[in-house]
Amino acid sequence: MSWKRDFTLSRATLPAFMAQGVLWGAYAAYVPDIKAGLGAGDGAFGVALLFGSAGAVSAMLTAPLYDRVTGRWALALGAVLLLVAGQFMVAAPVLWVFALALFFTGAASGLHDVVMNARLAGIEGAEQASLMNLNHGFFSVAYAGAAFTSGLAREAGVPVETMFAIWLGVVALAAWWMIEPPRDAPADDGDAEGYRMGRAVWWGGLIVLIGFLSENATEGWSALHIERSLGGNAAEGALGPTMLGLTMAVGRLSGQAVVARFHEATVTFWAALMAGAGALIAAAAQAEWVAYLGFAVLGLGVSVIAPMVLALVGRRVPAHRRTVAISRVAIIGYLGFFFGPPMMGLVSEAVGLRGSFICVAILLASVPLWLAFLRRAERA
Repeated sequence: MSWKRDFTLSRATLPAFMAQGVLWGAYAAYVPDIKAGLGAGDGAFGVALLFGSAGAVSAMLTAPLYDRVTGRWALALGAVLLLVAGQFMVAAPVLWVFALALFFTGAASGLHDVVMNARLAGIEGAEQASLMNLNHGFFSVAYAGAAFTSGLAREAGVPVETMFAIWLGVVALAAWWMIEPPRDAPADDGDAEGYRMGRAVWWGGLIVLIGFLSENATEGWSALHIERSLGGNAAEGALGPTMLGLTMAVGRLSGQAVVARFHEATVTFWAALMAGAGALIAAAAQAEWVAYLGFAVLGLGVSVIAPMVLALVGRRVPAHRRTVAISRVAIIGYLGFFFGPPMMGLVSEAVGLRGSFICVAILLASVPLWLAFLRRAERA
């Protein structure tokens, strides 16, 4: 494995992944302020978050068309649109405006997410290189850095609108590196693998769904868990998503080396069980450091689930169908963002945030079962 070669191959995709991490890391750090400013309860806020998921899934249906129209500009344009939409989201004065702005932010995120993963899967296939963990790892690096920096800014009284404007400027500058060299788009001649590809997409999508749900639940609710359940302040609360982002970065960058020695399915099996254990530790925590430990273990485990499964599916699909296949896996996976926010909000409303994280642990424990079905589909 050559790190230099991997970074060179990821010249355009890596900053695109980092742009996504910047937006959602900064958002996670400011969730308590955003929620308080809207005057929303857990249940209402959780339902409002559904609009982001709806936007993402709706936009993913058009991702292949967006990719064809924008071509080499797709990654750069998508990153800037994402941060612009995020600026409107955090400036929303009332809950319904927030939900509407979140819909468009989710739409921009969904388009960008599908295109950058499809582009990466294409590079992996053409160059016989494993790049998913590296790129997803730098998403987590950016997420952790943005969450930590934004948490400090929040503690210092910097308004969320100001912080997001700063991040928009950073991403706009980085977008220059996301412009790809001219390329010939492969012709789309229909669903070449039909039923076989369909089965792999369904099972792969379900596993990605659980991974995204667990990741999203921790991103959006870890700060609230620390501040509300354990009495932490704003900076201590921001350390929850920061810890998740840091350990996800470590897990994914380590996975870049681990995947050279072990099959992706084996790594995913043990990673899911580790993540489930982390969710249980966070749920049972009676001190902040125990919650941080739980989020760290959860982050290490959940970090490799989505990239490993996307790589498994992406390698099985012809180049001219890869964007469509990745978009299908992503659409199923993003249903985790549908189920995650209301599940966390409604369970928290009923039994508290500890019960919500127990639900996350149960879902993660089911991954080995769905993985067995995916492997059977691979051999079909």
